[in-house]
Amino acid sequence: AYMLTYTILAATGQIGRMTAQYLLDHSDADLVLFGHHADARLSEFAGPRVRFVDGDLKDSAAVKDAVRGADGVFLAYVATPDIMVPLIKDLDETGVKRFIAMSVPDVYQEVAGPFQAWYREHTGLVWKTNYVDTVNAIEQSDLDYVILRTTWLYNNPAKTDVDVTHKGEPFKDAQITREAVAKFAAELLTGEQDYHRESLGIGEPGTEWAAPTFR
Repeated sequence: AYMLTYTILAATGQIGRMTAQYLLDHSDADLVLFGHHADARLSEFAGPRVRFVDGDLKDSAAVKDAVRGADGVFLAYVATPDIMVPLIKDLDETGVKRFIAMSVPDVYQEVAGPFQAWYREHTGLVWKTNYVDTVNAIEQSDLDYVILRTTWLYNNPAKTDVDVTHKGEPFKDAQITREAVAKFAAELLTGEQDYHRESLGIGEPGTEWAAPTFR
């Protein structure tokens, strides 16, 4: 039987690690974990299903080594266009189609409701930053992408439900756990979540508050 392989870029961060663990626990797929000193920093994941690639996201040869042959790639990091534009080229040149990338809300000025004032005070005017260029580059690519506009992050393994909004809809959720983001990203890779060429706002259900409370 053909064995699926998923690559996690920026795997050494919290969400990258959580996604790796989720895929090891809930799928049969092989994993490629990419990041700075990945083999040393991610040694707890060492095993027959895991390959480490040490490298920087701006090192095209290392990135291509990590993504070549992957059935899906998750960038567990909010990237600026200087990283994203060459990365899309690397994915194109290696024939990878399925690509999941983290982003931030308000690239479309979509943050609304009670949360808007606090979010813009603490994050700035996202739609005036180059994160817009990152999103545009992904949306203009021919990748089978999902962009995850993730609201304010905290950790709580008991909270993994996700409230999904689509591009063009208002975004009102104040918080989401890293565990929820990791699970959702993993399920996008495995196909349990069936979204394609979409930019999704993701938050925790029932958190349409004026500010995060992390409860």
